[in-house]
Amino acid sequence: MKRIFSVLAIIALGSTQLLAQKKNSKPLFDHVIVIGIDGLSSAGLMKANAPVLHKMIEEGAFKYNARTVLPSSSSSNWSAMILGAGPEITGVTSNDWKPNAKHMTPVAVNKVGRSPSIYDIIRQQRPNAEQGVVFHWDDYGRLLQKEMVNHYEYAETETKAAEKFAEYITAKKPTFALLHLDHVDHAGHEKGHMTDDYLQSIAKADSLIGSVLKAIDAAGMKENTLVMIVADHGGINKGHGGESDEEINIPVIYYGKGVKKGYKIQQPVYQYDVAATVAFVFNLKVPYSWTSRPVKAAFTGFSEPENLMVGLE
Repeated sequence: MKRIFSVLAIIALGSTQLLAQKKNSKPLFDHVIVIGIDGLSSAGLMKANAPVLHKMIEEGAFKYNARTVLPSSSSSNWSAMILGAGPEITGVTSNDWKPNAKHMTPVAVNKVGRSPSIYDIIRQQRPNAEQGVVFHWDDYGRLLQKEMVNHYEYAETETKAAEKFAEYITAKKPTFALLHLDHVDHAGHEKGHMTDDYLQSIAKADSLIGSVLKAIDAAGMKENTLVMIVADHGGINKGHGGESDEEINIPVIYYGKGVKKGYKIQQPVYQYDVAATVAFVFNLKVPYSWTSRPVKAAFTGFSEPENLMVGLE
């Protein structure tokens, strides 16, 4: 009799695990919109007049001191977000990187010899997914393969970039799309980080993000879209690229239905975790070469890592 009960228990456990697997196979969101603000520091975000972003923090999950890769320059960090790893793996070690030039060979390469990106795995595993990017920094475009996306567009100003991105969202309702805004970084270089001009540039970014959120709502996507606010680096005085806290600590915001409200993320968050988090919510397999890990604790029903405090207490 005990043996029968044991067998039944094993069958029941197996059925429960199978149901759990089926439940987890459904994507957490139908759409992911990433809005990247070049040069946005955590200190600048919190001090600026940015009601949209501050509301997203209050109603979403937030990490104040997410960490850049080194060097804290734009190319290394924007590439890390989409390539799921740092420069030592991707080969994008500086702003001098060019797609067809001789550089350090990536640890793993796709069919054109580049490090595999989130765009690659979405295209591979969800071939009909609509993907797009609108970028304000003209050099951003070289960091991804144009043929991997359905929509690839450069805009001369931050305002035009946001307008074009909003139009794209309402017209195509993309599965995955990224907007890059560059004007905050310009203010940091020209006037200095934490100056009035720098803080005003963040306020401008805030209003543009508000227009994108309205487009998401107008497209009927609000209930099933994850919005991620990211930055590539902060800055100190009129520069960045070094290892100071002001340069390497950047904010990350996760916002949408299914994201914990007013939650301060405890686990370390790294620049390259953007890629794995997108893959996680879409239930995609990721390349073994990635060091990226999903920030699961940002979402309802998921906890901080159990081993978070190992070695610390």
